[in-house]
Amino acid sequence: MPLVGTGDIVTPAARTGHGVGAFNVIQLEHAQAVVAGAEAAGAPVILQISENAAGYHGGLTAVGTATLAVARAAAVPVAVHLDHATSADLVREAVELGFTSVMYDASTLPYADNVRATEAVREYCHAAGVWVEAELGEVGGKDGVHAPGARTDPGEAAAFVAATGVDALAVAVGTSHAMATRTAALDFPLIAALRTAVPVPLVLHGSSGVADDDLTAAVGHGMTKVNIATHLNRVFTAAAREALASDPALSDTRRYLAPARTATAHEVTRLLHVLNAPAPARTGASATATSR
Repeated sequence: MPLVGTGDIVTPAARTGHGVGAFNVIQLEHAQAVVAGAEAAGAPVILQISENAAGYHGGLTAVGTATLAVARAAAVPVAVHLDHATSADLVREAVELGFTSVMYDASTLPYADNVRATEAVREYCHAAGVWVEAELGEVGGKDGVHAPGARTDPGEAAAFVAATGVDALAVAVGTSHAMATRTAALDFPLIAALRTAVPVPLVLHGSSGVADDDLTAAVGHGMTKVNIATHLNRVFTAAAREALASDPALSDTRRYLAPARTATAHEVTRLLHVLNAPAPARTGASATATSR
């Protein structure tokens, strides 16, 4: 199955009310685990590399090239996405490498500056056939869309999408990045209202902090792309720790990275089923929102 456009995965899912898992890659083993998990689930998937992960590797080229190679060899549709880029130069590098989408994050800027910066990135990416996700934070808020208590206003979100022409929008509905516990309280009426107001797919960042049932419900109320990173890192690390603890003399990295990769693949399969599990019947605003 060749590498596919991110929009080729996300847009049909938004129309049918399905969830799409987007999982972050740090090492090659993460990319392999995510694809193996998606193949076991028989589902498309998005591999994401963040600006921070690119920095860890000293640049985007090495980790990006390896991730693209894993995607191209997959048996299910796989897209490769640049996550939380704050640098237009990094966006251009991702496009030149062959990434199928970018998430440009100017959410910490005042609203008007966010619009101008995001529109410029969108123009460049669309000229190259690359799909663009953006994030709308608090107006003037230094902590962006995931500041404590931040919520995205549906009217402002619709205006932002109209002004920038982006293909998807990450919104604040109760999650935070890097949560170590799955205790986030999602605002489901707000998700439904955003789905009604915003004409492009919605993205849930910080989904590691969301319990299984709430992930299913978030998709049912109108979320499409669901980003998960920290939770998989915890699964990966726990399996590696277990392998190391079982043999204090262990030195071959393959002996503990392989079980970590396998455990992560199994969790990806499970999460993809969670995202597409049948949701409880809804009435009123929620049902109307998710029928679009």
